Amino acid sequence: MKQKIIAVIKTHVDKEFYLEKPKSAELGHYAAPMAFSLAKELRKPPSVIAEEIAAKLQDESVFESVTTVNGYINFKLSLTFLDERASYFLQNPNEFAKDKKNESILIEFVSANPTGPLHIGHARGAVVGDALCRIGSHLGYKITSEYYINDAGNQVDLLGLSIFLAGRENILKLETKWPEEFYRGEYIIDLAHEAAKKFSEKIFEDEKNIADLSLWGKDEMMKLIRKDLKSVNINFDNFVSEKSLYPKWQESFEKLQKNGKTYENEGKIWIKSQEFGDEKDRVIIREDNRPTYLAGDIVYHDDKFARNFDKYINIWGADHHGYIARVKAAINFMGYDESKLEVILAQMVSLLKGGEPYKMSKRAGNFITMSEVVEEIGSDALRFVFLSKKADTHLEFDIDILKQNDSSNPIYYINYAHARINQLFSKSGKTKEDIINAKLFDLNESAQNLLFNALLLPEILEDVFESRQIQKLTDFLKFLASLLHKFYNENKIIGSEFEDRYLKILSMTALCLRTGLKLIGINAKDKM
Repeated sequence: MKQKIIAVIKTHVDKEFYLEKPKSAELGHYAAPMAFSLAKELRKPPSVIAEEIAAKLQDESVFESVTTVNGYINFKLSLTFLDERASYFLQNPNEFAKDKKNESILIEFVSANPTGPLHIGHARGAVVGDALCRIGSHLGYKITSEYYINDAGNQVDLLGLSIFLAGRENILKLETKWPEEFYRGEYIIDLAHEAAKKFSEKIFEDEKNIADLSLWGKDEMMKLIRKDLKSVNINFDNFVSEKSLYPKWQESFEKLQKNGKTYENEGKIWIKSQEFGDEKDRVIIREDNRPTYLAGDIVYHDDKFARNFDKYINIWGADHHGYIARVKAAINFMGYDESKLEVILAQMVSLLKGGEPYKMSKRAGNFITMSEVVEEIGSDALRFVFLSKKADTHLEFDIDILKQNDSSNPIYYINYAHARINQLFSKSGKTKEDIINAKLFDLNESAQNLLFNALLLPEILEDVFESRQIQKLTDFLKFLASLLHKFYNENKIIGSEFEDRYLKILSMTALCLRTGLKLIGINAKDKM
């Protein structure tokens, strides 16, 4: 709607301007402060300029009224215009809130080490990334989702060692000395038993088999991770293996060398990342000639940027904050535009049950798995609550609240609004097709307000994607559901003279709720 309104105003005002919310909803649907920016150029008071512009727009059918207050121009949309928009989208529901953007974006998220089940921290980045992909695609961006598998480092070797020692202790029943660092949890013992079935128990007799257990264990963990992701309706376009990229390391390293951004000291090779805002220079090749963890990030981003996307978004855990400067330095040093990379940091999650800290998983050993939370509250509730706050802020929630069937549970509250509309259609004995051509006129303010807000989704999505703040969408859906419930309680719908007109507005509201939920990976419920 906003784009249409701006286009209409521009036929009379050939200047750049923006629309905002008026101070009070009674003033109209939108307000423009353009008169203030034109005052110096036109050498007139803003109030006079505002009056002149308002007079030019009075005959436009898009507006019911154009008024001015202290230099601000306020626009109230006509019911005819809102009706036309609703009719179009109800006839073309798949087009609602869609756009066409000429930009390609690679979004990398989750990328958890393949050494254990996904925990609730991973889950937050997973649902944020997936929602961004869904919303971006709906808006017409060419979105590619990607999972980077860290399968070339010490952590995979440690996984193999942990499985090996678990097998010796739990299957061969041998006294086992565990190192200071190893992977704990019942899942490691489960892996040992599975390995015994696949390879026989003899695999735990010789340390030479640890390498084979590492590779096999990594693949088994990736199967589990994919399964966990599927349980919350997340699929990736690409899975990229760190190990598969290592043959390209020399090529990436030579780019850094060629640009004079590396040096040798203490038998190690360093990158001059301090030149680019990092706290200090970083080692990229150890004394024994093995590349470091950072080298893996460098070759991966070399591979990424060589694919020539317009923009790259990485969603990392908050503990990776320090990596941003060094990775951007490497991107720049290899000759790419580092400003194309945007990093979103997802803060950790605190989980409560009945007001008390949620107990750690026995299966995982020292963290709460995503799968057990999904089993407790379901995929929809997990997705919604993880998107209900900005990703870089701490999130705490009580799973008992998300099990309740009342207004304290936001996803229940929104779904109930959608189901309530379906129930009204059932009671009326009418379908959407029966009321789609009903002309909207002579409606009270609450009906017009509900319709206006149901048509706001396109600009909400634009703001959500540009700001990367998905909580603006969850907040909007809660707000729209509250308007629906309020309207239902204050107005007689079935059997009233306004029945068809109200049902048309409710149908538009249901489309908005259904579309918004779908874009955060939730299917709206028709019955409750």
